Formats: sequence, C-alpha cells, structure tokens
Amino acid sequence: MIMFNRQPIGATLIVVMAYLMVGLAAMPALAGMAIEEVKTSSGIKAWLVQDYSLPIITIRFAFRGGSAQDPSGKEGLVNLLTGLFEEGAGDLDSDAFQERLDDAGAEMFFEAGPDAVYGYIRVLADRKDDAFELLRLAVEQPRFDQAPVDRIRAQIVSGILAQANDPEMAAHVAWMKAIYGDHPYSRRPEGSEQTLAAVKTSDLKALHKRILARSNLAIAAVGAIDPGTLKRDLDQIFGGLPATSSLTPVADTVPKLGRAIRVPYDLPQEQLSLAYPGISRKDPQFFAVYLMNQILGGHSFTSRLWHEVREKRGLAYGIHTTLVNNDHASAIVINTGTRPDRAAATLSLIRAEVRRMSEEGVSEDELKAAKKKLIGGYAIENLNSSSAIAATLVEIQLGDRGINYIERRKQLIQAVTVEDVRAVAKRLLSADPTVMIVGPPLKETKG
Repeated sequence: MIMFNRQPIGATLIVVMAYLMVGLAAMPALAGMAIEEVKTSSGIKAWLVQDYSLPIITIRFAFRGGSAQDPSGKEGLVNLLTGLFEEGAGDLDSDAFQERLDDAGAEMFFEAGPDAVYGYIRVLADRKDDAFELLRLAVEQPRFDQAPVDRIRAQIVSGILAQANDPEMAAHVAWMKAIYGDHPYSRRPEGSEQTLAAVKTSDLKALHKRILARSNLAIAAVGAIDPGTLKRDLDQIFGGLPATSSLTPVADTVPKLGRAIRVPYDLPQEQLSLAYPGISRKDPQFFAVYLMNQILGGHSFTSRLWHEVREKRGLAYGIHTTLVNNDHASAIVINTGTRPDRAAATLSLIRAEVRRMSEEGVSEDELKAAKKKLIGGYAIENLNSSSAIAATLVEIQLGDRGINYIERRKQLIQAVTVEDVRAVAKRLLSADPTVMIVGPPLKETKG
C-alpha cells in the first residue's frame, strides 16, 4: 500500500512542530481522557477528546470501503484515488491547492486500507477555518485533472517496478494469493502497471461518489475545540457529501489452510510464515484469543515461542505471532527468520509449540502476566499522542465496539479464564496451517 503524505513547508509548520515537540510531555494528561459523542445537524457523528494543553486540532476520519472495493481488472483504483485528493479541488488546481495548504500551516494526508479510506488533518486552532475549507474541497470536489492523475499513477507504477525483484514483495503476493485465493484481499492494493493503465478519470469520479458518503463515515477529533464548534465545522466539511454510500458487497472468507508455499530466493536466511485460523473481533471468544496470542508469540520477550526458539536454542533473532483482523477475514500468523541449515528444525519446533498450546492451554501465571501486559501497555501503545488517540478512536468506531470500549476492554480481558483460553486454543491451533518458506532450499541438520 502506498500512502501519499504532502506536508506544508512554510513558517507556520515550524510553529506547529515546535508546539508538538513541547507537547510530547503533555500527552500523559490524556490518560484519563473523556470521550464525547457529537452529532451534527446533517447527522454526522464524531467522537471528541477536548485538550487545550496545546492550541492544536487533530482530526482522523475514515470512509468504510477500501481497496477491497477495487473493480476486477482495475486493481489499485482506490489507492490511486487517495493520492489525488490533494492534487487539486474545487477552483484550485494542484499547485494552488498546495500553496493554500502551506499557507494554512496544515498537515493533511489520505491513505487506503483494505476496508476503509482514511484521512487526517492537523492544524493550529486559530488557522483551522482555512485548513478545514481545503479539506472540504478535497473530499467533496476533487478535480482529477489529467496531469496529476498521470503523475501520481506514474509514481505508483515506478514503485511497483522497483519492487519487481524484491523477494519480500514476491513472497507477500504469493502468501496473500495462497491464503485468500480469488478474494479481494488477495490482490495488491497498489495494483499493477496493467491495471493502473486501465483506470480512467471516469472511474475515479464514480468511485469517489460510491465511497465518500456520510453514512459510512467515522470521525475522531482531539485537541483545542469544543463540541459546538466541532459540530459546525464537521457539517461544513462533510455535510455536502451524499447521504449514503454504494459499496460493492465483499464476502466473508477464511484463510485457506494446509498449503505449502515455496518462494526460492538466494537469501542469507529463510523467512518462515505460518497461518492458522483467526477469529472475528465480534466473536465472544476474541479476548481469549487475544490473550492466547500474547502468551504464544505476541510482541513480548516472555512469549513461549520467543523462549523456546530464541532464548533456549538461538534459532532465530526474533519471532512473533500476529492477530490479523480485517472486516471479512481473520487469521493468526507466525513469522520468523533463521539460517537455512536451521530452518527445518525451527519450523518443527514452532509447530510443536503450537500443538502443545492447543492440547494443554496456558497456566494461571501465564494468563495473569499477559493480562497485566495487555492492560498496562494499551495507553502507551495506542494513546500516546493526539494522532494516536484519534486513530485509535476511529478504529474503535469502525469495529462498532462502542464509545466505552477503552474502559470495557479492561473488564473483558480480566474476565478471561484459563479454561476459555484452552477452549479457543483447541478450536484454532489444532488446524493444519498454511506454511510459506522464502529462501534457499531447506537443509536438514543433525542434533
């Protein structure tokens, strides 16, 4: 996925950055933050965290409907769209728009995920009117002039061609195709040289009308702004968009298991990936899986896989498991890298540890430590800046988890028992995983 991020270069940005640097120490004050829901006269809903420690406003928003909405044969269309919002809007061509954005001292960018198109703006509170007007033009009246379309498309194609011989990209493409088959998640979000060449301006305009609507919009605002002002500003920015979107239905899917993928490359080490079934965030057992993953191989030096693979045997520099949760598919993925002569032993050990957890579950001490880590580390990882808070609140909205989720999350984690983890481990980890090996042929070693 390619993210476009043009930042202002004028004197106002220097002032903004100075405020941000000073404000890093102020962020802990948001630990006890109050989240308010505001609803505008046009029906737009947003979550607000007021913070006047700095005169800055940060807004993060998302429209449901990301790269999974790309039409067949025109993959990369959504990603291309996100690169063009700042390339001219309304009466402003690309250069004029960028000059106005620089004058406003605003930071703005857009990006595409598999299930949503994201946007972001940050600006000094006393300059918000100019910046918000530019944001309104960008989302409501993008121009899609041919010259910027051709330029941004050429930039994306250049990146695709540069990755043509990259083993990591080749492996990623093979991996996504193997576990998702013909599902939209299997496709490269940036598309290909051929699919991008097929995109016309009319496709961009039609996609813009389908996705950008008030009905599929999630918004979070953090900073020096009160609810009444935010309501008026959001109506001004987004109120002119269509009331409802017209998204193409995307089917739910599950990873295809029991497959062996070999991507041969002359690399100094083997890259190993294993995919097991996942679980939706809406599943009642989600937090049991969340804790199980932390104990098995979450980003922690105390996980079982870290201890067995790295600490006891020195088979890898690092190893971790990840819960992949998209709107229409979930998986548990294990990743590591090791020497070619140790790859077979490493893979065998990983599978044995996964099997052990599926058969035995976890201990009370392991579960207690995982709960402490996941509860205590949440604010540090997700609420450590205004931008992080806004991004976190948007993701909570997209997942329909409720405005009280941050507090309720602690209770849901604490409620998980070792029996819950044992049950879900047996449910998911007894499956035969899909395994991908990237690198030279495996070498068996004795001992």
